Amino acid sequence: MRTDHGGGGGGTNGGEAELSDSLRTFGVVLKALREESGLTQEEFARRVRYSAAYVAKIEQGKRFPPADLPARAEEVLGPVALKVLTAAAKSLTRRAGLASWFRQWAGVEEEALSLYAYECRAVPGLLQPEGYVRAVFERRLPPVSEEQIEREVTARLDRQQLVSTMENTAFSFVIEQSILERRMGGPEVTRQVIDRLLDLGRRRNVEIQIMPTLQEDHCGIDGQMYLAETPTHRWMGYTEGQRSSTLISAPKDVSVLLQRYGKLRSQALDCRATVKLLEQMRGAL
Repeated sequence: MRTDHGGGGGGTNGGEAELSDSLRTFGVVLKALREESGLTQEEFARRVRYSAAYVAKIEQGKRFPPADLPARAEEVLGPVALKVLTAAAKSLTRRAGLASWFRQWAGVEEEALSLYAYECRAVPGLLQPEGYVRAVFERRLPPVSEEQIEREVTARLDRQQLVSTMENTAFSFVIEQSILERRMGGPEVTRQVIDRLLDLGRRRNVEIQIMPTLQEDHCGIDGQMYLAETPTHRWMGYTEGQRSSTLISAPKDVSVLLQRYGKLRSQALDCRATVKLLEQMRGAL
């Protein structure tokens, strides 16, 4: 499963067109079944316990449907819907690649009650200012066209609205100090990053902690991780690597990530100390 990273951002690859076609087909089928039952998107969304915006994106082919959607739809649309949607979902699974995993995780993000991230490679995608987003995409290899860069920048900035609109979601970010010291994109971009972290860290539902470069007690050696609590209070995880990405749903594996993330929070600077360090780093630029 391929990805273009940049901090939990999700990218595209050569199989994107095929996956988009299959997602659009699934969305059309779901919409037809819903309309046949005489339900609006809002009514259907309420009954299957998803947001109307999330259902709309699934029907438009912009989000990978969650695994339990067919079962939830059966409660509302009947047994035929279960059979049809299950068959359509299997087609998506056979074509799974980067976009399938990230779109599914993007859907999980949109519904999350809690969203945690530990990053040791790049500023988390939800926190990147536009200058940093562009710096990431413009330096990616192999290079891509300006048109593709613009599409991906727009998509990432649009996704960042989650932090400002999901006021009842608890966001937690643990970020390695070395990421900021790298000065990706130059001093001005780094100032933008620090300003954004300071600004978002003032929100009552957002906690940002810096992991100091010198930290002998550190349990994040296995790399970055993302965790989300679903509306049904189930936890899921997501990780990315070189040309790979993984959605983690097995309870025992997610438990390991939760234990590690909890320990990382205790090892990082607290929020007040983080603000002090960020202000010092900005002043040194």
